[in-house]
Amino acid sequence: MSTARRRFLVQSSSVVLALGTPGLARAAALVAVRVWPASEYTRVTLESRRPLHATHFLVADPPRLVVDIHGLDMSQQLRQLVGKVRPGDPFIRDVRMAQYAPDVVRLVFDLKQSVHPQVFSLPPVAAYRNRLVFDLYPVGPRSVLALAEPRRAQPPQAARRSDTLGDWLSEHRVSLEQPLHGDGAAHPFGHTEPIPQAPGRSLPPRRDRRPQRSVLVMLDPGHGGEDPGATGPSGVHEKDVVLLIGHDLRDLVMRAPNMRVAMTRDSDFFVPLWMRVEKAQRANADLFTSIHADGWYTPYARGASVFCLSAGGASSVQARMMAQQENAADAIGGVDINARDYQLAKVLLDMSTTEQIHASLKMAGPTLRKLGSIVHLHSNQVQQAGFVVLKSPTVPSMLVETAFISNPEEEARLQTPKYRKQVARAIFDGLREYLATHPPLARPKTMV
Repeated sequence: MSTARRRFLVQSSSVVLALGTPGLARAAALVAVRVWPASEYTRVTLESRRPLHATHFLVADPPRLVVDIHGLDMSQQLRQLVGKVRPGDPFIRDVRMAQYAPDVVRLVFDLKQSVHPQVFSLPPVAAYRNRLVFDLYPVGPRSVLALAEPRRAQPPQAARRSDTLGDWLSEHRVSLEQPLHGDGAAHPFGHTEPIPQAPGRSLPPRRDRRPQRSVLVMLDPGHGGEDPGATGPSGVHEKDVVLLIGHDLRDLVMRAPNMRVAMTRDSDFFVPLWMRVEKAQRANADLFTSIHADGWYTPYARGASVFCLSAGGASSVQARMMAQQENAADAIGGVDINARDYQLAKVLLDMSTTEQIHASLKMAGPTLRKLGSIVHLHSNQVQQAGFVVLKSPTVPSMLVETAFISNPEEEARLQTPKYRKQVARAIFDGLREYLATHPPLARPKTMV
């Protein structure tokens, strides 16, 4: 056979091989790979131009998660996943990969502990294209207070902490169905009606003989992980600045007598809106404060605002639009809508009461005044709208927009430690003023 003939056959075979391997022809191109390690769970995200389908299984000894991704081939972008696994990741020790079949890539996650994996796909939303998500949760109960204070050993007779939202609903259904007021009972959030006084006569202050207890404040830095929140003109993300404000506020609360603090997140990872509400409920929090930084359609909007939940319509067009923006966090951050806990969460989020909204407004008032003493206010009144993160059945809740990150001047201020500490101090002083007149009732010990 001549050299020219042999070269022709080799070239023809190469073409036939490429065309005859359908997986390679239709393999989805990856846009990005990301890893979000956190103490609560680690998330791995593969973003691609076309949807990916995956199957997975666990291997017990040593613990491994094996994921087969269909419609994908090995690429330099995928290989970057190996370098993105950090030594301090609580769950992933290492990741290996190989072309398991012509159109299937197998990933093997070597784990540091046993996990409950959730593997799901997300359609394009906001700036993201198609995403394939692996969430690796630890096996066994987790403490919602572990972020803010050391874990305490439970006595043998301590009640079992509910592991899932369904367990929580079952354990608390009776108390939620009972009326919030009983004969001679104090307001569930410490509020009491003023004592009538005869004309010209003053009565000594009423002594509250209930034992004093520490107040648990749940802080909720908005967004996180896959959800950056609003982005300023210079590229600063809302999720980063509000986390720093949350840390400053946490430090103030931890130093205050008779106050404790927990956080829905203390690092850069995504927490679904319903899970933020669930954390406050499961921790028996007394107060809930969500921290944000406005993003708007023009760079001219400025000032801080305080929002509470509305039982009906929003108090203004801006409040309604802000609620729509914040409520989109689950779609952007990525939630498995088929998960059992997500479906049960809809039940919890429909349990908000007028008593909770009433107490929330009383908490938000002092906070708005304190903010107004140090920063410009976008609105001089507490605004109301249907914010999902404020839908706690029993915990007074407010959302503080600390500034407009879309405003260049306010974005610059948010980057300064001085401004962040001023905002944190204003929120803290507002909480203390509310608690001075609305002390919480004694309640069972928190289930840690």
